[in-house]
Amino acid sequence: MDQHLQDILRDEDPDALLRLWLDEARKGDPALGRGAHAEAAEVLLALNAALQGGADPQSFGSAPGWQAVQQSLADFSRSRAAQGLSAGATSVFVLALKRPLFAALQKRLKNAPDALVESLWTTTLLVDQMAQHTVTTFQQAREDIIARQQEELLELSTPVVKLWDGVLAVPMIGTLDSNRTQVVMETLLQRIVETEAELAIIDITGVPTVDTLVAQHLLKTVTAIRLMGADCIISGIRPQIAQTIVHLGIDLEGIGTKATLADALRVALHRTGWQVARRADQ
Repeated sequence: MDQHLQDILRDEDPDALLRLWLDEARKGDPALGRGAHAEAAEVLLALNAALQGGADPQSFGSAPGWQAVQQSLADFSRSRAAQGLSAGATSVFVLALKRPLFAALQKRLKNAPDALVESLWTTTLLVDQMAQHTVTTFQQAREDIIARQQEELLELSTPVVKLWDGVLAVPMIGTLDSNRTQVVMETLLQRIVETEAELAIIDITGVPTVDTLVAQHLLKTVTAIRLMGADCIISGIRPQIAQTIVHLGIDLEGIGTKATLADALRVALHRTGWQVARRADQ
């Protein structure tokens, strides 16, 4: 436990420390990001409370008493990750706290060089650990954001469209992988239940290639649709895809396939008992 660091955070004007911290941080990041002042003030307040409570600066990651500081740093990291800022800039911001703390220690211990060296070392270890914790939580927050965005993109890229009474369609665009297949299957099955649809069209016009894995995903989806009591047509079978399916020996027997979505819709209307005719005056 470093008594001198504890005394500085207790005795120094917190507003002055905060101002010096932000001034130093702006040298590396003039913009700083929204809410930096309030977030830094929260971290400084938690840091003071931890040290006054007897928390050991050299055991930041494991010793009790640091939970509030770690939470403040985590909130700070998540906020900056959400703003699109970098982990490096976030770490540099925390490291900027060294400058005002070092200045206060030098002023207080100018006649005690040995104590000054020890306090500077303790402060360095503490702030470095705080910065490392910030980077770790920032990376986790960024990964959470990316995962959430991927889920949202999957949902947006696999819409289930009601084409007609009893007929649903799923236009597929891009690569069809396991995660996307699962989203398509769950969404489509739910819509079949909600609309009591009799037939679903899976349009793969926007799928660049069909290999064995893609075919397996399609077959799983068709099987799930049939288990729900509905039928399925796969549309968008271009010449290149047809040749690939034949060369790979993929068995689509028993599954309706059509070259275009319009052809599939025509078949679907016929199967569901609808007849569409052009007016005589057209």
